Amino acid sequence: MIAAPEIPSEFTYTHDTDTRFSSDTDFSEDLDGRSANPTKGKGGKKGKKAAGEKGKGGKGAGRINGHHQENGMENMMLFEVVKLGRSAMQSVVDDWIESYKHDRDVALLDLINFFIQCSGCKGVVSGEMFRNMQNSEIIRRMTEEFDEDSGDYPLTIAGPQWKKFKSSFCEFISVLVRQCQYSIIYDEYMMDTVISLLTGLSDSQVRAFRHTSTLAAMKLMTALVNVALNLSINMDNTQRQYEAERNKMVAKRANDRLELLLQKRKELQENQDEIENMMNAIFKGVFVHRYRDSIAEIRAICIEEIGVWMKLYSDAFLNDSYLKYVGWTMHDKQGEVRLKCLTALQGLYYNRELNARLELFTSRFKDRIVSMTLDKEYDVAVQAIKLLTLVLNTDEVLTPEDCESVYHLVYSAHRPVAIAAGEFLFKKLFSQREPEEEGAPKRRGRQGPNANLIKTTVFFFLESELHEHAAYLVDSLWECGAELLKDWECMISLLLDDPLPGEEALTDRQETALIEIMLCTVRQAAECHPPVGRGTGKRVMTAKEKKTQLDDRTRMTELFAVALPPLLAKYAVDAEKVTNLLQLPQFFDLEIYTTGRLEKHLESLLRQIREIVEKHTDTEVLEACSKTYHALCNEEFTIFNRVDIARSQLLDELVDKFNRLLEDFLQEGEDADEDDAYQVLSTLKRITAFHNAHDLSGWDLFTSNFKLLNTGIENGDMPEQIVIHSLQCTHYVILWHLAKSSEGSSRKMSPSVLRLCIQSFNFCPLCFSFLLQAFTILCDLLLIFSHQMVSGGREHLEPLVYSPEDSLQSELLSFILNHVFIDQDEDTNNGQQDDEAVKIEALHKRRNLLAAYCKLIIYCVVEMKTGADIFKQYMRYYNDYGDIIKETMSKTRQIDKIQCAKTLILSLQQLFNEMLSELGHGFDRSSSAFCGIKELARRFSLTFGLDQVKTRDAIAMLHKDGIEFAFKDPSPQGEGGPPLNLAFLDILSEFSSKLMRQDKRTVHMYLERFMTFQMALQREDCWLPLISYRNSLQAGGDDDTMSVMSGYSSRGSSIRSKKTKPPAVTAGTSAAKRKLPEGISLSGIREKWRQQEEARQQQERAMNYAKLRTNLRRGTGLMEEDEEPIVEDVMMSSEGRMDDLNEGMDFDTMDIDLPPSKNRRERSELKPDYFDPASIMDESVFCVMPSLRKSQLSLCPTSFSKYQSCTKLCVTLWR
Repeated sequence: MIAAPEIPSEFTYTHDTDTRFSSDTDFSEDLDGRSANPTKGKGGKKGKKAAGEKGKGGKGAGRINGHHQENGMENMMLFEVVKLGRSAMQSVVDDWIESYKHDRDVALLDLINFFIQCSGCKGVVSGEMFRNMQNSEIIRRMTEEFDEDSGDYPLTIAGPQWKKFKSSFCEFISVLVRQCQYSIIYDEYMMDTVISLLTGLSDSQVRAFRHTSTLAAMKLMTALVNVALNLSINMDNTQRQYEAERNKMVAKRANDRLELLLQKRKELQENQDEIENMMNAIFKGVFVHRYRDSIAEIRAICIEEIGVWMKLYSDAFLNDSYLKYVGWTMHDKQGEVRLKCLTALQGLYYNRELNARLELFTSRFKDRIVSMTLDKEYDVAVQAIKLLTLVLNTDEVLTPEDCESVYHLVYSAHRPVAIAAGEFLFKKLFSQREPEEEGAPKRRGRQGPNANLIKTTVFFFLESELHEHAAYLVDSLWECGAELLKDWECMISLLLDDPLPGEEALTDRQETALIEIMLCTVRQAAECHPPVGRGTGKRVMTAKEKKTQLDDRTRMTELFAVALPPLLAKYAVDAEKVTNLLQLPQFFDLEIYTTGRLEKHLESLLRQIREIVEKHTDTEVLEACSKTYHALCNEEFTIFNRVDIARSQLLDELVDKFNRLLEDFLQEGEDADEDDAYQVLSTLKRITAFHNAHDLSGWDLFTSNFKLLNTGIENGDMPEQIVIHSLQCTHYVILWHLAKSSEGSSRKMSPSVLRLCIQSFNFCPLCFSFLLQAFTILCDLLLIFSHQMVSGGREHLEPLVYSPEDSLQSELLSFILNHVFIDQDEDTNNGQQDDEAVKIEALHKRRNLLAAYCKLIIYCVVEMKTGADIFKQYMRYYNDYGDIIKETMSKTRQIDKIQCAKTLILSLQQLFNEMLSELGHGFDRSSSAFCGIKELARRFSLTFGLDQVKTRDAIAMLHKDGIEFAFKDPSPQGEGGPPLNLAFLDILSEFSSKLMRQDKRTVHMYLERFMTFQMALQREDCWLPLISYRNSLQAGGDDDTMSVMSGYSSRGSSIRSKKTKPPAVTAGTSAAKRKLPEGISLSGIREKWRQQEEARQQQERAMNYAKLRTNLRRGTGLMEEDEEPIVEDVMMSSEGRMDDLNEGMDFDTMDIDLPPSKNRRERSELKPDYFDPASIMDESVFCVMPSLRKSQLSLCPTSFSKYQSCTKLCVTLWR
């Protein structure tokens, strides 16, 4: 029994229960609440009238179906009113209550039909059925009349009309109980009938009944919990009034009032007992069985509502007897249900006063909650982290290991998960701040309150050992710790100022981390969007966000314009620190240099950048300097002239020095020493880095670089790095000239520059790094100067279009085959140590090479047929390049489906020829090489998808080429022997399932053109591929039951039977009742069956061979992502299984004291361990009550009529 707990005096309830009246309030009651209605509590139950009670005549004047004909709602039943959701729900309920007071049987019949109709059933419960049939019989009748062709019902139908149905349905139940809470729900008739009906429907095998009734029962339970809480508050108030009156002096004590208060408390206790019985019945009759239903939506409803009960009425429901259900269900297989568990628990942990009652639950299920932070469903992981953040309110519950498992999620690529982890980290590590003394001056810099917190951030970043992800860490902490992260004054002070007495100075590693974090915070504040790889698309910023962005840019510019020059001077020799510091000006508001009179700091910054360029040769540092100059050289600002002069002076010196050094270097030739080569290389590095971001066409760098590369090609002894940077610089020259030409210049560019790269392609064949750079640049140039450069109104660039010759295409393909598709052990990478890091780096380079070449295929720069040599490597190098090859196949199919299919079959033919040359024509078809080709063909067939109409022509062309290849070469055994490539038909049969029915006949006819009469009679093993392929074309040739149409689900494809089940049909008659496709006669089918029976013996050997190859294929280890989806209906009855699963279970939560209902099964009870998920959440439990529609019990014979014969492929396709 639910006890009547003591409610704290400060508890406030939203409803004024002492003065509020409902539409069911009987004003003949006395003030003490005693009813003067002599019929209360004497009504009949289970849908029948009490003995001797007769129903009243009609529904009364002006009422139809128990509703007033008002507000344009004439002739509308409850379902229609709730479906429209236009009128106030309270007025609808008030109308029904008036109808119930007038004739409760008619009103209850309306309510019963309301629940039936809300389930999507078109059947109607008549008055005679209501009076003479039990609920189980009514439900059985409604199940038979569940006449609906689709699997949708009001709770699942999409569309604007049904968008608000669920909320209106739930609101109706809530308002109904609230308006009836003072008398009607205690008449032992209305609630008993409704609960009995919903309990029976929730046990139905029809999903619509079960889903709708479970939702109704759970919302009914929630409404009753509100009523119980209301009664508990009234009982407490009455008890306090009684105690106050009894404690008065005898002379002032009113005995009549004491008696009145005792009577009122007694009646409230009786009402609470009745409410408890109702809740007992719903909980044990519906919840206990439906929280483990096979349908995830139903399980989610149960868990969501029990969370509401525990939060709303914690004194009654917040105990281990109810928490165990939430704990068990956290192991649910569906993310939707696990999500409801976590949101329910969040409502409980949010109230710190309830933490004491959650201790046992927390200790038992803490590990499960921590593991859910890595849930495959991101929404579940986010809520699990938020729940653990609330658990932090409980002292010493989470161990350091638990916290560390959440800390690393701040680096997650999924932003909501990272932000939730950031909030957890901030609350755990940064919530403790040093208290500031009142009246004391505000401390700044390294003496400020954020100094230690910033150090803690640096320590955490270093200890996480993910030093390349500072931007992710900053983004994770931005929403909860932006004030801390934007304390740039403190960061600058930590870097420039000397440490305080007794304070430990930052180490070099810590300073590097702090500078990187500082750069990330500046970028986040200036750009206001997450880092690359974590963004969810651009969003429009609000006015407040724009103002914050402008304020932050102004403040950061004022701070760093002054602090950046001394920071660069201090760390000038440290390449990593300087690279990060030089990126800060890219986010400045450059107008501040003028308005703030900071020109002297700009001069200081330009001097520091020039010194850094002269000191460093590191590519990253030089590129950072180049980008900084590019950011400062903005013509919109007044500082442009000053920066442009400094940049020009620097470039003049660099180019002059390079030309002078290059001339000396080329003159010395073989006598040039390493120092001369280093001087040329360092100067060339600086020029190349600047040419990337700046137009240096005025310095004529092409001539000097061409001379350098030409000398290297002729002599063959040019240092590798000089050639690489010279080639890169030449590449930039070409791109800048092209950019100028695109602006409108009609000057024709000679293709000699491009041919230079082509010539240098064969240079230094032993240097893999050079080949990598040359190949990548060459592919980029071929793509840029392809036929697509004239699109978009750039027809004047047509003279620059360059199409690679066949010889160049052949060289590019050979390079890919020789340098990409190699084993890891073969790639020694110039003798470097064969460790894991080197292997990963080498693989990354090879992937870049393959991606560069595949882009040429996708954009039709090279012929698509060259992709055959790439596609045939799909299986062998799946782990290394599978994603690139698969995406290339997808893109080529979008360009030209037929040509893509011809390329795929060409790749299979190439592999087949390679196998023949290796094994000979007498190879074993069970060999690993042949099975590998068959598996590759199966993978290719899966990439065509399920829509046979879209790929019809491509699949047909693929079979045409495959058949021609199989019969192309004569038999090596002479006349009468099988063709050399006949075994290829076995590979080709993998694509037969992708053919449409009528196309199978056409392909079979085309196959017979190549066959002689003797071939059709052959039965030797060598002819089995032909027999197998012919069988694959004949399978499904007369019906289309094997094809799977996209867009259909198992739920929507079934057709519900109507009222009575059709008689069972035998195998002999079922085929005769099918609607025959057009053009096929019954006699023709019988003749074909006769021929097939005669050929049965000859086909047995082919079928055995097919089984053998199927077994071989299944043993090769398939990759799940290429598998076709399997659509199946699970039809399982709950009868019989529930008794086994529930045997021995004893729920010690509440006792049921409700008369038994004949439409509910008698259940024995389960008694698992309270917190043992294995006892309740195993594999079989989730299959206890699967969705089952009546239509699945029989198949309508006319369902085959939807497959009609389509137009055959034109015979000329094969010619």
